[in-house]
Amino acid sequence: MNILDVEDLVVEFPGRHGTLRALDAVSFSIAPGEILGVVGESGAGKSLTGASIIGLLEPPGRIAGGRIRLQGERIDQLDHEAMRHIRGRRIGSIFQDPLTSLNPLFTVGQQLTEAIRTHLRLDARKARARAIALLDETGIPAAAQRIDHFPHQFSGGMRQRVVIALALAAEPVLIVADEPTTALDVSVQAQIVALLQRICRERGAAVMLITHDMGVIAEACDRVAVLYAGRVAEIGPVHDVVRHAAHPYAAGLMASIPDMDSSPERLAQIDGAMPRLNRIPPGCAFHPRCGQAFARCTRERPELIAAGATHAACWLHARTTASPLSPHPSLALP
Repeated sequence: MNILDVEDLVVEFPGRHGTLRALDAVSFSIAPGEILGVVGESGAGKSLTGASIIGLLEPPGRIAGGRIRLQGERIDQLDHEAMRHIRGRRIGSIFQDPLTSLNPLFTVGQQLTEAIRTHLRLDARKARARAIALLDETGIPAAAQRIDHFPHQFSGGMRQRVVIALALAAEPVLIVADEPTTALDVSVQAQIVALLQRICRERGAAVMLITHDMGVIAEACDRVAVLYAGRVAEIGPVHDVVRHAAHPYAAGLMASIPDMDSSPERLAQIDGAMPRLNRIPPGCAFHPRCGQAFARCTRERPELIAAGATHAACWLHARTTASPLSPHPSLALP
């Protein structure tokens, strides 16, 4: 059974001038011990997808359609109190800026023990011992002494490790990591990526890694989902998407990564910009920026179609088929 199944997720924002659809039928799954990368330009819907899963959508945003299942249990329709017990206990969260996740007025030990005692039936002494063990596991040196320090006494990389320890406090089965390495230098990024991989391997947890850094995706993830204008453009094994992207948008993203083995005069780029939510064109949302678009792209929206080892929402891969192929097994729901 998959840890997480997201099927046809729709998120809308009602407004005075109509309703804006920010996520439009997003589907994917994550298996135990797997890291799924979610990548795309700013505004593609990456963080919104994560917020929907952990139940932290900002009003007036709402889930207007689809299903979210955690270990087979539907969680998108739970009330606030029920979701609060799942968040932290079964779903851990890691955010981009650790300072916004940590209270500067309390020591990291106080915050860790509070999280542990909220979700696990442990007394104060056992909770503190577990907190020290978590800090040690996430690579905080001299954890028994540092546990009584305040967040400002830690470096950026160490604060992020504390946030990861908080996310692991109740042994969740799913971790949603939203840009966890963006504010860190390259060497610390590599350490955080290795830590997430070890968590998956040793605990069997699933990780949804949201980032715009293709280097992190290539290094850390098993599969990758490329989002564009609130829709999944391509999903598949990370090696195949990075090396042989089937969707023109995904291919453009990969081509924009500098190649250290060559020295081109100009970096590749994708002309134009992602459409605003109230200006998403009919058909394929990417077709105004696509150099391979043809008439069908402007009229019909493509679903995910088998394209070699990956699945891409692109009519280029339907020219030899009568209709979109059945979903990849990794996308299938129980």
